[in-house]
Amino acid sequence: MAKVISTLFISADGVAEIDPDWHFPYFDENMGRAVTEDYETADVLLIGRETYDSFAGAWPGREAAGGEDAPFAKQLGDMRKVVVSRQPLEFSWRSSELIQGDLVDAVAALKADADVRGILIPGSISVVQQLLAAGLVDELRLLVHPVAARKGRKLFDEGDSAYHLRVLATESFPTGVLRVIYAPAAAPAPAGYDDVKDQVPGGN
Repeated sequence: MAKVISTLFISADGVAEIDPDWHFPYFDENMGRAVTEDYETADVLLIGRETYDSFAGAWPGREAAGGEDAPFAKQLGDMRKVVVSRQPLEFSWRSSELIQGDLVDAVAALKADADVRGILIPGSISVVQQLLAAGLVDELRLLVHPVAARKGRKLFDEGDSAYHLRVLATESFPTGVLRVIYAPAAAPAPAGYDDVKDQVPGGN
Protein backbone atom coordinates (compact mmCIF):
# COMPACT_ATOMS: atom_id res chain seq x y z
CA MET A 1 0.00 0.00 0.00
CA ALA A 2 1.30 3.45 -0.93
CA LYS A 3 2.30 5.87 1.81
CA VAL A 4 0.78 9.33 2.09
CA ILE A 5 3.50 11.80 3.10
CA SER A 6 2.92 15.44 3.96
CA THR A 7 5.89 17.78 3.52
CA LEU A 8 5.66 21.27 4.97
CA PHE A 9 7.76 24.31 5.76
CA ILE A 10 6.62 25.47 9.18
CA SER A 11 7.51 28.08 11.80
CA ALA A 12 8.37 27.32 15.40
CA ASP A 13 4.87 28.40 16.45
CA GLY A 14 3.18 26.04 14.01
CA VAL A 15 2.38 28.35 11.09
CA ALA A 16 2.45 26.43 7.81
CA GLU A 17 1.21 29.27 5.61
CA ILE A 18 4.52 30.36 4.16
CA ASP A 19 5.67 33.96 4.23
CA PRO A 20 8.68 34.38 1.90
CA ASP A 21 10.16 36.91 4.36
CA TRP A 22 10.72 34.24 7.01
CA HIS A 23 11.11 31.20 4.74
CA PHE A 24 13.71 31.99 2.09
CA PRO A 25 16.44 33.37 4.41
CA TYR A 26 16.69 29.85 5.88
CA PHE A 27 16.67 27.93 2.60
CA ASP A 28 20.05 26.30 1.93
CA GLU A 29 21.50 23.18 0.34
CA ASN A 30 20.44 21.07 3.33
CA MET A 31 16.82 22.07 2.95
CA GLY A 32 17.08 21.51 -0.80
CA ARG A 33 18.37 17.99 -0.15
CA ALA A 34 15.54 17.30 2.29
CA VAL A 35 12.94 18.48 -0.22
CA THR A 36 14.53 16.31 -2.92
CA GLU A 37 14.37 13.29 -0.61
CA ASP A 38 10.70 13.94 0.09
CA TYR A 39 9.82 14.12 -3.60
CA GLU A 40 11.74 10.91 -4.28
CA THR A 41 9.25 9.02 -2.06
CA ALA A 42 6.36 9.54 -4.47
CA ASP A 43 5.05 9.29 -8.00
CA VAL A 44 1.80 11.14 -7.26
CA LEU A 45 1.43 14.71 -6.01
CA LEU A 46 -1.78 15.42 -4.12
CA ILE A 47 -2.34 19.17 -3.93
CA GLY A 48 -5.02 21.68 -3.13
CA ARG A 49 -6.27 24.28 -5.57
CA GLU A 50 -4.15 27.15 -4.20
CA THR A 51 -0.97 25.08 -4.19
CA TYR A 52 -1.70 23.89 -7.72
CA ASP A 53 -2.23 27.44 -8.96
CA SER A 54 1.05 28.50 -7.35
CA PHE A 55 3.02 25.56 -8.76
CA ALA A 56 1.45 25.75 -12.21
CA GLY A 57 2.15 29.47 -12.34
CA ALA A 58 5.86 28.99 -11.71
CA TRP A 59 7.33 25.58 -12.54
CA PRO A 60 6.39 25.19 -16.22
CA GLY A 61 8.09 28.52 -16.95
CA ARG A 62 11.18 27.46 -15.02
CA GLU A 63 11.32 24.22 -16.99
CA ALA A 64 11.06 26.12 -20.28
CA ALA A 65 13.73 28.61 -19.20
CA GLY A 66 16.26 25.81 -18.80
CA GLY A 67 17.99 27.22 -15.72
CA GLU A 68 19.50 25.41 -12.75
CA ASP A 69 16.08 24.41 -11.45
CA ALA A 70 14.85 23.11 -14.83
CA PRO A 71 15.51 19.41 -14.00
CA PHE A 72 13.36 19.65 -10.84
CA ALA A 73 10.73 21.59 -12.78
CA LYS A 74 10.63 18.80 -15.37
CA GLN A 75 10.32 16.21 -12.58
CA LEU A 76 7.30 18.07 -11.22
CA GLY A 77 5.82 18.40 -14.67
CA ASP A 78 6.17 14.69 -15.38
CA MET A 79 4.66 13.59 -12.05
CA ARG A 80 0.99 12.72 -11.85
CA LYS A 81 -0.75 15.60 -10.10
CA VAL A 82 -4.11 14.97 -8.43
CA VAL A 83 -5.75 18.27 -7.53
CA VAL A 84 -8.35 18.82 -4.82
CA SER A 85 -10.85 21.49 -5.82
CA ARG A 86 -14.56 22.06 -5.30
CA GLN A 87 -14.74 23.73 -8.70
CA PRO A 88 -13.97 22.39 -12.18
CA LEU A 89 -10.52 23.30 -13.49
CA GLU A 90 -8.98 23.68 -16.91
CA PHE A 91 -5.45 22.40 -16.55
CA SER A 92 -2.56 24.07 -18.32
CA TRP A 93 0.12 21.89 -16.70
CA ARG A 94 0.63 18.39 -18.06
CA SER A 95 -0.17 15.26 -16.07
CA SER A 96 -2.80 17.06 -13.97
CA GLU A 97 -6.23 15.74 -13.06
CA LEU A 98 -9.09 16.68 -10.75
CA ILE A 99 -9.77 14.39 -7.82
CA GLN A 100 -12.95 12.43 -8.34
CA GLY A 101 -15.58 12.21 -5.59
CA ASP A 102 -14.98 12.48 -1.87
CA LEU A 103 -11.40 13.35 -0.83
CA VAL A 104 -11.08 10.66 1.83
CA ASP A 105 -12.50 7.93 -0.41
CA ALA A 106 -10.32 9.01 -3.34
CA VAL A 107 -7.12 9.03 -1.26
CA ALA A 108 -7.93 5.65 0.27
CA ALA A 109 -8.30 4.32 -3.29
CA LEU A 110 -4.97 5.88 -4.32
CA LYS A 111 -3.24 4.29 -1.33
CA ALA A 112 -4.63 0.90 -2.32
CA ASP A 113 -3.71 1.25 -6.01
CA ALA A 114 -0.92 -1.21 -6.78
CA ASP A 115 0.39 1.08 -9.52
CA VAL A 116 0.96 3.97 -7.08
CA ARG A 117 4.35 3.96 -5.34
CA GLY A 118 3.82 6.93 -3.02
CA ILE A 119 1.66 10.02 -2.56
CA LEU A 120 3.23 13.33 -1.55
CA ILE A 121 1.29 16.36 -0.30
CA PRO A 122 3.41 19.52 -0.55
CA GLY A 123 1.84 22.37 1.39
CA SER A 124 -1.95 22.19 0.94
CA ILE A 125 -2.82 22.71 4.61
CA SER A 126 -6.55 22.04 4.29
CA VAL A 127 -5.93 18.75 2.48
CA VAL A 128 -3.48 17.63 5.17
CA GLN A 129 -5.88 18.57 7.95
CA GLN A 130 -8.71 16.54 6.41
CA LEU A 131 -6.50 13.50 5.84
CA LEU A 132 -5.01 13.69 9.35
CA ALA A 133 -8.54 13.64 10.76
CA ALA A 134 -9.32 10.61 8.59
CA GLY A 135 -6.15 8.77 9.69
CA LEU A 136 -4.74 8.63 6.16
CA VAL A 137 -1.43 10.48 6.64
CA ASP A 138 1.46 8.07 7.15
CA GLU A 139 4.23 10.65 7.71
CA LEU A 140 4.49 14.34 8.52
CA ARG A 141 7.81 15.71 7.28
CA LEU A 142 8.31 19.14 8.80
CA LEU A 143 11.09 21.64 8.18
CA VAL A 144 10.77 23.75 11.32
CA HIS A 145 12.19 27.26 10.89
CA PRO A 146 13.72 29.03 13.93
CA VAL A 147 11.16 31.82 13.82
CA ALA A 148 7.80 32.53 15.45
CA ALA A 149 5.69 33.73 12.51
CA ARG A 150 2.91 35.04 14.80
CA LYS A 151 0.41 35.16 11.96
CA GLY A 152 -0.81 32.82 9.25
CA ARG A 153 -2.64 29.53 9.08
CA LYS A 154 -1.39 26.81 11.39
CA LEU A 155 -1.00 23.16 10.51
CA PHE A 156 -3.08 21.77 13.36
CA ASP A 157 -6.64 22.99 13.57
CA GLU A 158 -8.99 22.95 16.55
CA GLY A 159 -10.39 19.54 17.40
CA ASP A 160 -11.78 17.36 20.15
CA SER A 161 -8.88 14.93 20.42
CA ALA A 162 -5.11 15.16 20.28
CA TYR A 163 -2.93 13.77 17.50
CA HIS A 164 -0.24 11.59 19.02
CA LEU A 165 2.96 11.24 17.02
CA ARG A 166 6.21 9.29 17.15
CA VAL A 167 9.50 10.61 15.84
CA LEU A 168 11.00 8.64 12.96
CA ALA A 169 13.99 10.92 12.31
CA THR A 170 15.42 14.32 13.18
CA GLU A 171 18.14 16.48 11.68
CA SER A 172 19.50 19.90 12.59
CA PHE A 173 20.76 22.25 9.88
CA PRO A 174 23.40 25.00 10.40
CA THR A 175 20.70 27.62 9.72
CA GLY A 176 18.80 26.47 12.82
CA VAL A 177 16.13 24.67 10.79
CA LEU A 178 15.07 21.35 12.28
CA ARG A 179 13.90 18.53 10.06
CA VAL A 180 11.49 16.31 11.95
CA ILE A 181 9.73 13.28 10.49
CA TYR A 182 6.70 12.08 12.44
CA ALA A 183 4.34 9.16 12.07
CA PRO A 184 0.96 8.74 13.79
CA ALA A 185 1.12 6.87 17.09
CA ALA A 186 -1.26 5.40 19.61
CA ALA A 187 -2.05 7.52 22.64
CA PRO A 188 0.13 6.77 25.66
CA ALA A 189 -1.40 5.20 28.73
CA PRO A 190 -3.33 7.70 30.88
CA ALA A 191 -1.25 9.32 33.60
CA GLY A 192 -1.61 12.04 36.18
CA TYR A 193 0.64 13.81 38.65
CA ASP A 194 0.56 10.93 41.11
CA ASP A 195 1.94 8.66 38.41
CA VAL A 196 4.96 10.87 37.70
CA LYS A 197 5.68 12.60 41.00
CA ASP A 198 8.66 10.34 41.70
CA GLN A 199 10.23 11.76 38.53
CA VAL A 200 9.78 15.37 39.66
CA PRO A 201 13.01 17.02 40.92
CA GLY A 202 13.19 16.44 44.65
CA GLY A 203 10.38 13.93 44.50
CA ASN A 204 12.47 10.94 45.54
